[in-house]
Amino acid sequence: MRTNVYIDASNLFYGGKKSLGWSIDYKKLYEYLEDKYQAGQVFFFGGVEIHKFPFNYLTNDSVPVRELEQYLVKLIAEKGDALSEAELKLIDRHLKRVRFYLKIAKFGYQMVLKPVKTFYDAEGSPTRKANCDVDMAFFLMRDKNMYDRAVILSGDGDFLPVLKFLREEGKKEIYILAHASRTAKEIKRFAAEKFLDFAYLRERLKRTDGE
Repeated sequence: MRTNVYIDASNLFYGGKKSLGWSIDYKKLYEYLEDKYQAGQVFFFGGVEIHKFPFNYLTNDSVPVRELEQYLVKLIAEKGDALSEAELKLIDRHLKRVRFYLKIAKFGYQMVLKPVKTFYDAEGSPTRKANCDVDMAFFLMRDKNMYDRAVILSGDGDFLPVLKFLREEGKKEIYILAHASRTAKEIKRFAAEKFLDFAYLRERLKRTDGE
């Protein structure tokens, strides 16, 4: 059975260890998806800070992280003296996130990364988002003839129309892996017995290297 996996990183892993209470070993996660579901392709959707990196939305589906890493290293080297300590720490933190993406890509994940943008509500309060859920919904529909089973790591209720469409198109094998406490009720009802609380995978997927 051809299986594709779609990971909504911002929804599933928001807050990292602080949210989960434990750190995920992404190599173990990839191996679990291969062993349990015989995953052929594993797509990882996430956001990344680009600091004015020249990203072309019309010609690129994902931010090229290797080029972004080089850009940020050069930015620190050339403009570091003119930046405040807080600005340098921020860029350094974002550089570490880029290198994390480079690391997990080596495990086999197909990265789909979007620049983080700042949006303002009616009261002018800022919110930073990458809007990867739109891309993930598009990939799910675009690839529907390329898989027999879809494994979705997200509990976002906004995906329900896409999931219903896929079922109507004959995709009966749709599995949801997400945190039960952060999963929309309608997603749980849709998945029924094909819903798995991500918390139950803690002992199999948690990092044990002390990092």
